[in-house]
Amino acid sequence: MALKQLMIQKKIEQRKAALEKIFQETETLKNRSDELEKALEEAETDEEVSIVEESVAALEAEKEENDQEKTRLEGEIADLEAQILKLNQKAETEEKKERGTIVKPSTEQNEKFEQRTAFNRFLHTYGQDRAGLTSTDAEVTIPTDIVYQPQNEINTVTDLSQYVTQTNVNTPSGKYPILKRASASLNTVDELAANPELAKPEFTTVEWSVDTYRGAIPLSQEAIDDSAVDLLGIVEKNAVEQRVNTTNAKIAGVLKAFTAKTATSLDDLKKIINVDLDPAYGREIVCTQSFYQNADTLKDKNGQYILHEDITSASGKTLLGIPLHIVNDELLGAAGDSKAFIGDLKRAVLFPLRKEISARWVDHEIYGQYLQIGMRFDVKAADTEAGYFVTFTPAGE
Repeated sequence: MALKQLMIQKKIEQRKAALEKIFQETETLKNRSDELEKALEEAETDEEVSIVEESVAALEAEKEENDQEKTRLEGEIADLEAQILKLNQKAETEEKKERGTIVKPSTEQNEKFEQRTAFNRFLHTYGQDRAGLTSTDAEVTIPTDIVYQPQNEINTVTDLSQYVTQTNVNTPSGKYPILKRASASLNTVDELAANPELAKPEFTTVEWSVDTYRGAIPLSQEAIDDSAVDLLGIVEKNAVEQRVNTTNAKIAGVLKAFTAKTATSLDDLKKIINVDLDPAYGREIVCTQSFYQNADTLKDKNGQYILHEDITSASGKTLLGIPLHIVNDELLGAAGDSKAFIGDLKRAVLFPLRKEISARWVDHEIYGQYLQIGMRFDVKAADTEAGYFVTFTPAGE
């Protein structure tokens, strides 16, 4: 490690040692507080009560001073750790430059680094330092580039929100117009004749009202004290998991309310896809694992499996040429339920998003803190004719 990094590391160790003393002092102050509380209960005269109250006031002043010093030290540690990270990156860049493999960081990469550094300061200082972050009252909005990183998502969970119509809204409620499929056609007219009046476009209005959804991420004091920029990784992963679980549950609730259909054979499925669903709609399938198992074992008249791998499909699988998105049974029903939504997800579901994931610190009695994560959105059925909710039970089962 270079001399400059060693000097900074030494400063970090000094501040962590000072921080440890602060924690010890906090415990001492807590014990004193308990003693004063007991003394106050045992005080019998006004003079005794007055003496205890003076001690309590002095103790509260010490507590406040202690908290301020703790916040200051944690902020300095976060900044020093960020300096080491920058120096390490610079050293790595110089090494690559010498080898002729240097790639200059893009403006976008630099912005993402600054965002991550700012959010780590927010974490390490318990929300006291918000520089570089968008604030909303007592919360800060986690930058999109930080939260929604594909490598942090659970590979076995399909994020349904990416397939529906998502629109950002600036009010807690409102209306969203959905253009109906046109049924009228143009008219035949003579040359130079006046244009005949065409049918007016028809709209369906979807009323929405966002709700607030929250969850809490418990962070141990050890994680906060001992980690540098990596503390953000804990928040990233958990925030993404909570977001996907929440939005999936709400979208699934809307999909289950579409017109019900039953199928007992491959021909039944084909009829729903080819005849029942208007050809103007797109076609996608959101299905349970049990539906997938039943479909995966279907064969055509030649004995060939009809389910195929498709590298061009986002999910990697297709059924009858239609992209397939697999979710757990409980999301669309109960364990063992073979169910699926078949239709146009974009036309079927409206997802008004009021606020992306935001975070704020919440005090708790654990040795650590709770970082409360929340977002505001609504999910509504848009075009109720855009799909069907199908129960598939192959004959013989």
